[in-house]
Amino acid sequence: MTKSTALGFLFFIMNLLWVQAEEFYVNPRTGNDTYSGVKAQPLKTLSEAARRVNLNKEKGATTIILSEGLHLLTRTVLFNNNKYSVTKRLTIRAEVMPDDTGWSPEKMPVVITVVPLEPGVGGEEAKGIQPEVSHVTIEGLRFTGSPDYTYLDPHNLRRSYPVWRDGKNLDDLLVTQCLFAGNVDVLPLHVGVIANGYGLVIDHCVFFNCKIPVVFWKNDGKTGSRSAMQHSLVYDGYFCGVWTTQGTHGDEFDFHHNIIANTSTIWIREKGSTRRYKASDCIFTGYKKLAGYGSGPLSDSEATPTGFLEMKNVQTTGTVVIEKDQSKRNYLQLAEGSAGSELQAGLFKK
Repeated sequence: MTKSTALGFLFFIMNLLWVQAEEFYVNPRTGNDTYSGVKAQPLKTLSEAARRVNLNKEKGATTIILSEGLHLLTRTVLFNNNKYSVTKRLTIRAEVMPDDTGWSPEKMPVVITVVPLEPGVGGEEAKGIQPEVSHVTIEGLRFTGSPDYTYLDPHNLRRSYPVWRDGKNLDDLLVTQCLFAGNVDVLPLHVGVIANGYGLVIDHCVFFNCKIPVVFWKNDGKTGSRSAMQHSLVYDGYFCGVWTTQGTHGDEFDFHHNIIANTSTIWIREKGSTRRYKASDCIFTGYKKLAGYGSGPLSDSEATPTGFLEMKNVQTTGTVVIEKDQSKRNYLQLAEGSAGSELQAGLFKK
């Protein structure tokens, strides 16, 4: 092999490694969307990172790292370059994760959706991050509600969806160690995560004062990965704790080590659903109805029989208390001594 051939081969390998390790840093305070996106020259917006990711057709993993601070989404951040695999994923994550040394609640990147509303079923809707690709991880981020009025008229609402996936054939969306925090009056958060397709996994997340934490929506009726909700805390959910549809197969859905406290209805299904589900090692407390059917945007749920839900080691009494002191590491998570501490539901995995 000649010297020039060897150098050419070396450059090829280096370029291949770079392609497989596509990485962008985003910092809303110091970044600029004309920068390269490396740590020393971060981008300013997640939208610019998505634009660059969508342009690069080379297969390989992508990591987008968000700094602490306020990340304002003024248009839907759409990912449509479906080039990923189980091991080479699209990852959107915080620079400092909850289990890292030195993490504190204020270090969580705060993602605020102020996307212009568009017409939707039952009113208007704004979508924040929209991963229309398979094999995606979103981790360590804090999402807020929408700074808008919810009410339009007796049949229609304005609705904010921080994470939305539309494709019914898509698979493998992991949302882990994220905090979804709203306020029914001034920062309504309609649904934290709503996803069609397969393999939606909600892991070690906290949903505080959200109307609906997560909707496991529809799929194309073929096959895909298992969906799950595990080690998550839902507190003051003013409509329900979880929503499953006819497309969410009970025998392909894991629900365990979750706490749902102070919500109107624990489990919502679509009308006509015949699926059966299992819940294990959970706490359901402070609710009005264990199960219900979904109804109109401004309506309460219709109570239903609960025979579809097989519960094993599920506690329905006790007081769940969350920490309200912002100086504490476990802010908006279980307070010390609260019921359910042994379930490890919340942001921390360690």
